[in-house]
Amino acid sequence: MTVIESTGVREHSPPPRNSRPLRALVLRLHFYAGVFVGPFLLIAALTGFVYAFAPTLESWVYGSYLRAPVAEQPVAESAAVQAALDGREASALQSVQTADPGGTTRVLFADPDVGSGQTSVFVDPGTGTVLGALETDSGDLPLRAWLSALHKNLHLGDVGNLYTELAASWLFVIVLGGLYLWWNRARADRARGKEARLLTVDRSVTGRRRTLNWHGAVGAWAALGLLFLSATGLSWSDYAGANIKTVRSEMSWNAPALNTSLDGAQAAGGGEHDGHGAPAAGGEHAGHAASGADPVDVTAVDGVLHVARAQGLTGQLSVGIPADVSTAWTVKETAKSGGDSIAVDGYTLRVVDRVDFADGPIAAKLTSWGIALHMGTLFGLANQVVLAALAVALITLVVRGYLMWWQRRPTRAAGIEFGAPPRRGALRRQRLPVVAVVAVVAVAVGLFVPLLGLSLAAFLVVDVLLGLVASTRSKTPAQSKTLANKEIQS
Repeated sequence: MTVIESTGVREHSPPPRNSRPLRALVLRLHFYAGVFVGPFLLIAALTGFVYAFAPTLESWVYGSYLRAPVAEQPVAESAAVQAALDGREASALQSVQTADPGGTTRVLFADPDVGSGQTSVFVDPGTGTVLGALETDSGDLPLRAWLSALHKNLHLGDVGNLYTELAASWLFVIVLGGLYLWWNRARADRARGKEARLLTVDRSVTGRRRTLNWHGAVGAWAALGLLFLSATGLSWSDYAGANIKTVRSEMSWNAPALNTSLDGAQAAGGGEHDGHGAPAAGGEHAGHAASGADPVDVTAVDGVLHVARAQGLTGQLSVGIPADVSTAWTVKETAKSGGDSIAVDGYTLRVVDRVDFADGPIAAKLTSWGIALHMGTLFGLANQVVLAALAVALITLVVRGYLMWWQRRPTRAAGIEFGAPPRRGALRRQRLPVVAVVAVVAVAVGLFVPLLGLSLAAFLVVDVLLGLVASTRSKTPAQSKTLANKEIQS
C-alpha cells in the first residue's frame, strides 16, 4: 500500500498463505470505505440519535399547544377554523387537522411572512379558544423541523445534502462487507477447532483483538437495522432518490393519486359514494353547481368531515382545503401506518374519489411504513428507542474501527503513525470471471447510486497514483516501471 509520510502509513505485510483473494478484496474495500466515510457516518449517527426522539421532545416543548382537556361536546371544526382566522385571510387556509382525545385542533395557513411559508394555529376543541400559533414546515413543528434539517444537511442546504447521501450510499457497502468478513472469520475459527462467535464477544482476548470482537459483534447485531436506514435514507436523497422514484414509477409501485378535479361528471353525483344524507354545506351554495370564480366556503369543513366519517374514515383526520371551488376537498387518515383518503365536492358533498391504503401496491405500503419507521413515528417511543440504539451502534462501529487502525500501528513508531492498510493487488489476484462480475456490479451500482460511483472512482484514481509514487520512491527505475504496470492492472 501507499506510503503517506505525513501520517506514517506503511505497506502492509504479505498476507498469510491461506488468505483468500476475495476476502482480501473485501477487506481492502471495507477498510478504506470505513476510513474515509467514517466521519460522515459519525455525523449522521449523532444527528440521527437526537432526531430519533424528536416526537417525544416536541410533545414536552410544545405541550401547551398540543394538549387540551378532553371535551364531552367539542365545538365544530368550522368554529375552530373561524377562531383561528382571527384577521387572517380565508384564502390562506391550507388544511385542518382534527383533534385526538386530549389533543388540539390544528389549522394550517400559508404565511409568506415566515421562513417556512406556513403557520399553524392551535385551538382548544372543547372551548374554541386559540392556544397559540407556531411557524411550521410541512406540518413539522419548529424543533422537529430544525432537527430534521440538521440530520439531513447540517443546515447547509443543497451542499449539505451531499453528506447524508454519501453516508447512506456507502453504509450498505460497509455493512455487507463487514458481515462477510465477520462470517469468514467465524468460519475460519470453526475450521481451527475454536469457538465461532458471531453475536458474542470473546472476553478472553485483549488489545486489538478485543476491539475487533466488539466491532464485529455489534455490527452483526445492528446490520439489518443499518441496511434499513441506508435504503430509506437513499430514498430521500437527491440523486439516488431520483433513480429510486423512476424505478417505482416504471414498476407502478406508487400509491394511486387521489383525483381532486371537479369536472361535470364528477360534480353531478358520487354514485355509491354519495354523502349518505350528510347535511349540505355552503349555505345558499348547497345543491347547485359552483363556478371556479366562487370563493371556498370554509364552513363546509363540517359537512366534508361528516361525509368522511360516514365513509368509514376513522381516528385523526387531515382535511385539505382547496384553493377554489373547481377542486375537491380532501380528507386523509393520519394513521402512522398508512391511511385511507377521499376527495369530496364541498358543495354537493358527494365523494369524487377514494384511495384505500390496503388496496395499494405492496411497494407503496413498504415505503409508507419505512418512512414512518425511519422517522420514529410508527411504533411511538419503542420505535424511537430502537433508532437511538442503532445510532449508538453505528457510533460504536466507527469509533472502534478507527481504534483498530490505531492499535495496528508499529509499537516503536516515532511521531504520529497509523496501522498499515490491507495490501493492494487483491483484485489482480482474482480469477477473470470474478473480476468481470465485480466490475459489472460496481458500474451498475455506481450508476444507480451516483455519489457512491463517483467517490469510488475518485478513490481508485488516487489510490493508483499514490501507489505509483510510492513504488517509484522505493524501487530502482527499472523496477519502478515494472511495478507501475502491475499497479495499473490492479
